[in-house]
Amino acid sequence: MQMIYNSDNYCIVEFGADVEHATLASGGYEIVDKNLKREIFLGGLMAETFRADVTRLIESEPSVEEVDEFLGKFDTVMNNPLVMH
Repeated sequence: MQMIYNSDNYCIVEFGADVEHATLASGGYEIVDKNLKREIFLGGLMAETFRADVTRLIESEPSVEEVDEFLGKFDTVMNNPLVMH
């Protein structure tokens, strides 16, 4: 697991591929909205799609604001409360 993005509003943690767990077979991403105190985990096809979208976004050399705007698209599906463990 590695933090790959951290702004005032969002944090992304990348989980490497783990063939012993189907959800992580192709890796995964946890996106945290620090303001809403909610998170979502993307695994499988959603992780692959997210990775491709982020790769295209990075190619445009976006500002922090543009990255946060991209991540804001996930706010409506972040149903899991952020819990410290």
